[in-house]
Amino acid sequence: MALLGIDLGTSSVKVIVLGEDGQTRGAGRANYPLLTPQPGWAEGLPQQWWQATVTATHAALAEAAPADITAIGLAGQMHGVVMVGGDGTPLRPAIIWADARATAEVGRYASLPAPLRASLANPLVPGMMGPLLLWLRDHEPAVYAATRWALSPKDWLRMRLTGIAASEPSDASATLLYDIPRDRWADAVITALGLRRALFPDLRPSATVAGSLGQHAALDLGLPMGIPVAMGGADTACAALGGGLLTPGTTQVTLGTGAQIIQLTQQPQAEALPRTHLYRTVADSGWYHMAAVQNGGLALEWVRRTLGATWEELYASATGIDPGAAGVMFVPYLTPERGNTPSTMGGTWAGLRLDHTQAHLLHAALEGVAFSIRAALATLPGKGDAPLRLAGGGSVNARWRQMLADILARPLAEVDVADASARGAALLAGMATGQWPREADMAPSVTSMTLPEPSRVADYADLYQRRQP
Repeated sequence: MALLGIDLGTSSVKVIVLGEDGQTRGAGRANYPLLTPQPGWAEGLPQQWWQATVTATHAALAEAAPADITAIGLAGQMHGVVMVGGDGTPLRPAIIWADARATAEVGRYASLPAPLRASLANPLVPGMMGPLLLWLRDHEPAVYAATRWALSPKDWLRMRLTGIAASEPSDASATLLYDIPRDRWADAVITALGLRRALFPDLRPSATVAGSLGQHAALDLGLPMGIPVAMGGADTACAALGGGLLTPGTTQVTLGTGAQIIQLTQQPQAEALPRTHLYRTVADSGWYHMAAVQNGGLALEWVRRTLGATWEELYASATGIDPGAAGVMFVPYLTPERGNTPSTMGGTWAGLRLDHTQAHLLHAALEGVAFSIRAALATLPGKGDAPLRLAGGGSVNARWRQMLADILARPLAEVDVADASARGAALLAGMATGQWPREADMAPSVTSMTLPEPSRVADYADLYQRRQP
């Protein structure tokens, strides 16, 4: 018995084969581009997503027999929208979470009656499905009229696998079209915005079987047809499951293209003016607060590429340069950031002098991203010095983890899982088919603890305060 977990990310897809002992038996990854056809736009091509999924799946199965796969689970980048016809064919490039074209449409939400606005219980962000659909309706009416389903990325992938259009709460709650107190699609909001209710598929629990692997998808992937495919979940919710985040109040930082700081909660308690997101977990009736940073690995990849540096050179600068980067400051807002940052603020390096080197600019970029994570962490309920669980592909380097621990002033507990979202997806497949009945049996162990270094904690605390507006 083995489970296949697929995590459809922003710039790559990761696939793992999880054995019945909970250990990874095979893994694959394939990249695809993030497209920016106009300033402020961010798109992806679903056909490239599919080809990458095929490539990564074949790589993962190189060390595991396809016949051993008993179920498939899915995770995927949150927000955005894939507009498809009745057969699941995309009608245009997918618009993803980093897109800012619907900034003006967010104003439509601000004019909603107070009870409807309160039912969403989340900050208004242009890259979410609701504002994007308003933009598409007004700017691409032919596409909007021809669309049968408006899907989240992983819901599109599931339809590609099974032919079935469906959604589940962990992604649906992150659309600005979801009634948080009632835990269902926000029909009254959808009507008030003038959107078509029929665009949104029925909701099913994340840990249930959606359908079975179809013939054409099975041939592409090299798997037997008929394998059960679970509903799956949003990548952040799957990372919480895959990383063993099970106790309310515990906080996990997941680093990837963006960064998500999440904290489980037993009851959804919305703020009057939400600063953090409030979304469903993949467990029945579970919730979590999330503070999100748009420009995490996304900004670091841009910096690395623009300066012609390798990842090793970027990470080496974390310890090779003193805190403060000799006066260089990097503002990482290459896409509009969430939270309290001005929507018009862009990214920049400041404080440059002739004696600065590439290493100073690289170090400043790491600091800038880490300071953004610190600011996001401060918005979550509860404070303290308890260790933060650390997951995601962006946390693999020890020098980068040390800088994060120093800037966040918290111990970082790295969990024993390289791809928490893909692992969570595989575990959901097991839960849906009865092969992993208890969440507590799935929690990975902590492999290392990175402790903050007191002198650098003090240096970074001073820098952080001096850089506040």
